[in-house]
Amino acid sequence: MKRILAIFALCAFTKGAVAQQLAPAYPLITHDPYFSIWSTADTLNSIATTHWTGAEQSLTGMVKVDGVTYRVLGKNSVSHVAVLPTAEEQAYQVKYTETAPSENWMEGGFDDKSWKTGAAPFGDNAATAKTTWKSHDLWVRRTFKMAYIPDGALLLKISHDDNIDVYLNGEKIYTHQGWLHKYKYLEISDEIKRKLKKEGNVLAIHVVNTAGGAFLDAGLSTIAPEPADQGMGNAIQTGVTINATQTIYNYTCGNIDLTLTFTSPLLMQDLMLLSRPVSYISYKVAANDHNKHKVQLYFGASSNICVNVSSQAVTTTQYTAGKLSVLKAGSKEQPVLKKKGDDLRIDWGYMYVGVPAAAHPEQYVTSPADAVLRFIGGKTGNAKQDKDVVLSSVVTLDQVDGNPQEQVFLLGYDDLYAIQYFNTNIKAWWKSKPGQTIEKELNAAAADYAAIIQQCEQFNQQLHDDAVRAGGETYAKLCELAYRQSISAHKLVKGPQGELLFLSKENFSNGCINTVDVTYPSAPLFLVYNPDLLKGMMNGIFYFSESGHYTKPYAAHDLGTYPLANGQVYGEGMPVEESGNMLILAGAIAKAEGNATYAKAHWKTLTTWAEYLLKEGFDPANQLCTDDFAGHLARNTNLSLKAIAGIRAYAMMAEQLGETAAAARYNDSAKVMASKWIQLADDGDHFALAFENKNSWSQKYNMVWDKVLNFNLFPADVYKKETAYYLTKQQRFGLPLDSRKTYTKSDWILWTAVLSDDFDAFIQPVYAYVTNTPTRVPLSDWHETTNGKMVGFQARSVVGGYFMKMLDAKFNPPAHAKK
Repeated sequence: MKRILAIFALCAFTKGAVAQQLAPAYPLITHDPYFSIWSTADTLNSIATTHWTGAEQSLTGMVKVDGVTYRVLGKNSVSHVAVLPTAEEQAYQVKYTETAPSENWMEGGFDDKSWKTGAAPFGDNAATAKTTWKSHDLWVRRTFKMAYIPDGALLLKISHDDNIDVYLNGEKIYTHQGWLHKYKYLEISDEIKRKLKKEGNVLAIHVVNTAGGAFLDAGLSTIAPEPADQGMGNAIQTGVTINATQTIYNYTCGNIDLTLTFTSPLLMQDLMLLSRPVSYISYKVAANDHNKHKVQLYFGASSNICVNVSSQAVTTTQYTAGKLSVLKAGSKEQPVLKKKGDDLRIDWGYMYVGVPAAAHPEQYVTSPADAVLRFIGGKTGNAKQDKDVVLSSVVTLDQVDGNPQEQVFLLGYDDLYAIQYFNTNIKAWWKSKPGQTIEKELNAAAADYAAIIQQCEQFNQQLHDDAVRAGGETYAKLCELAYRQSISAHKLVKGPQGELLFLSKENFSNGCINTVDVTYPSAPLFLVYNPDLLKGMMNGIFYFSESGHYTKPYAAHDLGTYPLANGQVYGEGMPVEESGNMLILAGAIAKAEGNATYAKAHWKTLTTWAEYLLKEGFDPANQLCTDDFAGHLARNTNLSLKAIAGIRAYAMMAEQLGETAAAARYNDSAKVMASKWIQLADDGDHFALAFENKNSWSQKYNMVWDKVLNFNLFPADVYKKETAYYLTKQQRFGLPLDSRKTYTKSDWILWTAVLSDDFDAFIQPVYAYVTNTPTRVPLSDWHETTNGKMVGFQARSVVGGYFMKMLDAKFNPPAHAKK
């Protein structure tokens, strides 16, 4: 009962009140970097749901009670209608030149007959461009007719790289310095729109390639009319709860109360279940007026879940598989593992909506507008389309009284092949079972629903209680929010030799796969609940060196660009950073398992990296560390701490393996380095950002391993002096990273806090950031401490670092804590 009351106090809000912000974004469907859907509003029915990148991937939900419809999930999507199609919508040609024309080149009467003719889009990438453009300047003219002038807003739809000026019938409508990484819609003034003609209109563009890539595609669009929410009642959201594996919404829909629960059963002790790409959407309804009611439940999933952009054509199928009625959708093109990068959605494989056939569901595929109209009983159109459609399922419950009735819908995704690993395409872990299919997984998910929900509820309670014991209620809320985000930023696959690979995507950064300095901050979560998954984050890096693909004497930075893990793509190494990371994490695994068996399998490689740190680690040269956005820094004291911890971790593992001489040598070296560090970094009442750099400071988050792994290289008064100083520098939304800027990394704050006797003093500002940030995206780990706005990064696995306090409690129960 105590737990229930605690949750209610956290999550409830009064009718009519503005919903309390519990998170920057709410996780709904969380499995891997491609199958990840969120709500970025505090009320679930006030906004369309999105992929973590921000691209719309609409989930919709409605409840009809005695003929009155209530919207409970998502919102009408904004649909654009092409007036002058871009190349992603329809092939077109333009006149172009790469030689500077006369000044009136953008006018309707300009003679462009001498210009070349080319197909759009233009660019320097043969995989995406129809016409190659590699010069500095490009001028384009597209002459077109207008059968009608739209009543609503006219929009320029454009994607470009780099600087650009755009004219419509000689008048400038857009100018921009820089590039767009996706198509953008920009409204054109009514004054310019009114000057459009039936024929002879000209869209003229000058684009400049200043550096890097080159690209151009442009057209005109308008916004499709939204279907009115006619006949809809006011669904009142009365509460929301976030726990480790679920997000739960409570609604009042007239005379019916609804609990709408999203469960992604990410239970790390069961790798098959962890890998199964199926989430549950549960509608539980009960009357609140002691009467019986006819209730219809609607769940819709947009085909945009299975494409990169909404203009891609899809195929759909409805069929019965086992005990489920199934809707299936996938792109017509099916370019398996043909794309890589950060701001991308999957456009291969197939999405599935499953409903138990025993519920007699009605399933259909329509446009988004018709999906709503059909359910509420309005008139629908007859037009068929193969883009931006909705997979709809409806279940009717005839007699709903005060006893709750539940209907579960399943949403799944089969990516066919998940990862390319050193030029071999490999499948998701769940496919390692012989003869396994997504239909079998869906049916197993349905059959095991009750048992799985019970397991999830037990784990939710366990995580909450463990986090409260370690760091208090506020800390538990942070861990509950971080849990699904961290896991679902990875893909679990079985490697060519049967090895476990748990490969991260560096979300909203550079899109790298298996980045070591992303693994490092993520590690505490996996050390707490399943160290084998941390091994899966390290196995590929070891293979990269041990196979001879990578020959540097220090650890690699990454294995490629997601989802292609074919070798490092980051242009510059981080020698001390990545070598220290791998050694520390190997040591942490040895601590968690009570033996160095994992390290022994890679001892030669670990020894090479340890030797490198002995030579280069203590007083680092001018180089990058994991906080590469802050730039290069020589004599970085925090990076030096990482080297010292890595050397000491190697000594610990050597001792476990019976390598006594090596253990003594590295242990002695670490002790000498720690003593020297205290001397060189000292700056009176704190320790400096860089050796002998007075009047500077930084978070020494790497020192946390000295405490957590019981290295005992630094006396407790070093911790106390440094963390006491930090409290004088703290801002409203957290402790800045260092003295150079006021931005911070929240994962590092939670590491730093473990060193303090006043853990909560560091946690409360981070929680204030989470619940007040105006940047509504999946949790960003890089934010401004003065105003709570995101600086960069979102939806990354590094929030697994929030579990460092729980890891410390696991390794060092309170009775044995350092005094």
